[in-house]
Order: sequence, then structure tokens, then C-alpha cells
Amino acid sequence: MTNIFTLTRRGALSLALGAAAALGMTAPAQAEVSFAGKTIEWIIPFSAGGGSDTWARFNAPLLQKYLPGNPVVVVVNEPGGGSTKGTNLFAARAKPDGLTILGTSGSTQFPYLLGDPRVRYEYKDWKIAMAGPTGGVVYTSPKLGLEKPEDIAKLAGQKLVYASQGATSLDLVPLLGLRLLGLDVQHVFGFKGRGDGRLAFERGETNIDYQTSSAYLKNVVPLVEAGQAVPLFSWGALNEAGDLVRDPTFPDLPHFGEAYQLMTGKAPEGPDYEAYFAFFTAGFPAQKMVFLPKDTSDEIVAAYQAAFEAMKADPDYIANAEAVLGTYGQVTGALADALFEKGTSISPENRQRVVDLLAADYGVKLGD
Repeated sequence: MTNIFTLTRRGALSLALGAAAALGMTAPAQAEVSFAGKTIEWIIPFSAGGGSDTWARFNAPLLQKYLPGNPVVVVVNEPGGGSTKGTNLFAARAKPDGLTILGTSGSTQFPYLLGDPRVRYEYKDWKIAMAGPTGGVVYTSPKLGLEKPEDIAKLAGQKLVYASQGATSLDLVPLLGLRLLGLDVQHVFGFKGRGDGRLAFERGETNIDYQTSSAYLKNVVPLVEAGQAVPLFSWGALNEAGDLVRDPTFPDLPHFGEAYQLMTGKAPEGPDYEAYFAFFTAGFPAQKMVFLPKDTSDEIVAAYQAAFEAMKADPDYIANAEAVLGTYGQVTGALADALFEKGTSISPENRQRVVDLLAADYGVKLGD
């Protein structure tokens, strides 16, 4: 079975070759598509500086290099509503001409999965151009007395503050995860992006935070090196059997399950963990996706898929992708479709468990 979740560089290469071969069948149709002289807007429904913004700004120059006609690709930040604002705008206004694309993350998927009434978009209506797994790292302030990940138990009983985009955003994973660890965390809702959360941490307004891999590598590693942050654990990755393993980008950090064992002395299990695990899966192994409007022609979709595949052989991509994105492959075609399905589906039982928890303990009530 091909592992669609944890993609090493070698695995990503083999997958890219297979997808490129499949895309070759549509090459004649792609020749009819040209974006010459056009400007393409890549909507990112988050503020600048976070993981999604970093991901898009890395890919955009390479995408414009390989799209037919070499258009200008501009990243447009539309934050708000836990990413629902910008996504709703895309759903309502984007035309099927290939000139507007949307980049989503788990923060966009979670409100959809939970039935958040702010959602005015339907994932199943869109056409996926590219998907990519990612990871994330939780870190804390050394002022709390920690020096290394193995010190995580020292957080027990301490008052922690976390800057959250909202209970239905990707920050639902740390909300559920830190709760499982038994930590006393005040989640301050209303931040427009993870970049804003990191800035709050740097200002000393919060003392625990997490960033997706791309933003962690770019913006948090310097804080760690300067002694201003202490990494605790990564959320982890999934192997071919669907088991939680260490994130290949952060092999020296424990994954969430190992952090749980450090805190409690036992492996995580039970219905609360199963609910957490469902949102972790949607939020990270199937996190980053690029979409086109539902009525976009197959020829335009194929042109985007071919461009995303071609750019992975670009010397600039090869030289810099791991440092910016981590060791995760970006995929198209059937593999992207599989991630799409995984990231936008959840069992009714897990959905209801989380909806009930949010209402009872955080005062967050969602529509059915």
C-alpha cells in the first residue's frame, strides 16, 4: 500500500513520477490553455506570516514559472472568521477561468467538518489541483522551567496561555491535545492566524504555542536557537498502517503519543483520544490543499496539476523545499484526491463528541 500521508523525499519523487505519467495523457488538452499576460490570485484565508502563507509564498513563484503563459501569481491574504471569511469569498466570487485559486488548511476544513454556521462553502463542489501533508511543533517558554522535551511534565499545574484562531480552526487540535495531556490552558480566541499567535508568544502574552512545519522552521527555530523557546513535541505523522510515528521533519522530537506517555506514564487511548485523532488526521496528514471553482474545465485543472508536478523538478524547489516545507511531498491526481477525501470526512460519532465538548466546556455552540 502506498503511504499517502508520510512522504519522504524518495517517496515523493516516485509519486511525482507516477502522477506525471498519468498527467501525460492530458498533455494535448493542456496545450490549449494559456494564462499569458494574466494575473492569478492565490487566496490564502489567513494573515501573513503563518504556515499557510509561508507555504503559498514559497510555491507561487514556481507555479507561475510552469503554468502555461507564465502568468503572475499573487498571494492575497483574506483572514478572518477562523479562515471562513476568505474561503466564503472564494466560494461566492471565484470564476471558473483559472485566475483565482484557493489554498486551504485544517483551519478551513474543521469548521466544515463540525457544521459551523459560518461556513458558506462546500468542499465537494471544488476541484483539487494539489495536496500536501504537513506537520506541526508545540513549544513553550523557558520561563516555565523547561530546557528540553523530556521536561514536559513540569508543565503540570502551571497556568498556560495559548493564542487561538478559534475553537473550530486548526487550533482545535491543540485544544483537544493539550486537554488530553491534562494541562491547564487558557485558550484566547480571536487571533487571525498562527503568525499572530507566534507574535503574541514573542511578546510574552502567551507561553505555549504551536506552528505548522513551514512556519516553525522559518520563524521558531531562530527563537529556539536564541534560547527563547523550548520545543516540546510534534503532532507526529502516520505510517502506511495508519499508526502514529515521529514526524520525518522533526525526528528528534517526540510525537504527541510519546508526549502523552511522558505526562501520564501510559499510551493514549479511549474515545477522547479517538476524537482527537480524527481531527489530527484531517488537520495534518491531509492539511494543505489548492482548489479551483467547481465549473473549472478539466483542461485548466490539468494545466495546474502539470505545473505543480513540473515545479518539483525545478532546481530552486529541490534546493529549498525541505528547509521551507519540511520533508513532505506535494501531490496531484489520485493521491491528492485521496487526501482530499481523508481531510474532509469524519464519522458522525467523533463529530458529535467534539461538538458537545466545545459547547459544554468552552461555550462554543455550532449549527447542525
